[in-house]
Amino acid sequence: MRRPAERPAPARLVQIVEAFRGRRLLVVADLVADEFLYGRVQRVSREAPVLILQYDTTDVRLGGGANAVHNIRTLGGSPLPLGVLGRDDHGRRLRRLLREKGIPASMVTTAPGYATPVKTRILGGGVHASKQQMVRIDKITRLAEGSPARRSVRRALREVRGRVDGVLVSDYGFGLVDADVVEAAVSFARRRRIPVTVDSRHALLRFRGMTAATPNEPEVEEALGVTIGHDTGRLERAGRALLRRLGAAAVLITRGSDGMALFEPGRRPQHIPIYGTDEVADVTGAGDTVIAAFTLALAAGATPAEASHLANYAGGIVVTKRGTATVSAAELRSAIEGDRSRA
Repeated sequence: MRRPAERPAPARLVQIVEAFRGRRLLVVADLVADEFLYGRVQRVSREAPVLILQYDTTDVRLGGGANAVHNIRTLGGSPLPLGVLGRDDHGRRLRRLLREKGIPASMVTTAPGYATPVKTRILGGGVHASKQQMVRIDKITRLAEGSPARRSVRRALREVRGRVDGVLVSDYGFGLVDADVVEAAVSFARRRRIPVTVDSRHALLRFRGMTAATPNEPEVEEALGVTIGHDTGRLERAGRALLRRLGAAAVLITRGSDGMALFEPGRRPQHIPIYGTDEVADVTGAGDTVIAAFTLALAAGATPAEASHLANYAGGIVVTKRGTATVSAAELRSAIEGDRSRA
């Protein structure tokens, strides 16, 4: 029978959130443009059995690793993004959005011949109804082998000056984060004696030496070639196996409506139930919010268990919002205090 996690004292969690302010996190990331096209349903087309939408508006947001960067900022931290954009409209738009959010983009390089990854979601609905996602179109590109952009990233890691409190690596599989970049990020963190975390979509097992990883359950299943489902025994075996293979100090597996499970060497797995309701509005980018809160917490001196509970609160808040969204420090404090009052 699984053992539920012991909840840290709310006052301690609030103290950690207060310590987020000003923490500098270096974020090595695949930067993505999340594009939302909104329209109103008119009728069924005579050309094919599809709906015709009357176009309303387009909204572009910081997506992928850029969403993790944005969440660090809204939670009170100071992110330093290190990534690559294309010399195209979406690349220019993302760079402008970073500046508008007060996030420095001086270490974000532009690579000739590289197209900025774009995920376009088309949403439709009635005039007074919530818009529902109807289709997603991904413009997925990959950084060319031998691209100078990777050398720029490694060089930037060597040349970072000033205090850095943690490193976050967000790998969406677009070719920036190769073995050399991983090694450079881990070496940088070890020299500074700071935590380094990873969120990787399809190459989790190459990230040895990280402080912690925050994969979701399907990513764990893909990495280990197993099926977990709702079987707690399989989950715990997978979590321990992943912990050993990564050589990490912690692995936090996110499980959607089943909450989270934290694994640490020599400790019992901790099962954390979801915060809030399992009736979510939108899960877009929730994993970025989770790792942003988790890494900030570690950088602020939290234990992996404390960081996991804060990440759980942040994830529970962000899925109540539509589109690629962020969580603020004030929202996190409010959730902690509200949970204490209900208890």
